[in-house]
Amino acid sequence: MNRWMLTFVTLVSSFNAIADTDLSELGKEYFLAWAATQAPDATEKDLEHYLSFLKADVAHQHLPYDSDDSRLPDGKESIREGIRFYLGSHSEHEATLNQVIPAHNAITITYTTSSKGIHPQTNELIELHYSTMEVLEIEDGKIAVIRKYEE
Repeated sequence: MNRWMLTFVTLVSSFNAIADTDLSELGKEYFLAWAATQAPDATEKDLEHYLSFLKADVAHQHLPYDSDDSRLPDGKESIREGIRFYLGSHSEHEATLNQVIPAHNAITITYTTSSKGIHPQTNELIELHYSTMEVLEIEDGKIAVIRKYEE
């Protein structure tokens, strides 16, 4: 009996290690895709690649600015329009992935970023430097909820 229990625990641990590795890779790939959308030479192709990680009804909560975490049918489309508005507006952008923490059905990533560019509507110079933590909730292999915290 103990031998079967040991085998079972070993198998479960192996599956968890594989799942954590997959989630870690997903977190890294998601970050790289997002960072590409912020680059000065970002393209629609970069935007669509980033969006490929998201479910159609993805929720995007950006604290403290936006506290709503509702999943709406047009969640992905709203993100597309939001990023498209700023696409290519940075003259400089640098992002560094600091940490990826996989969990059961979530990934936490932390990163630092600096950007400089001209706001597309006001034509004002914008310079940003911040640290971010994102908690990504996963459903069916795609990101269903993004909770973004910045300082």
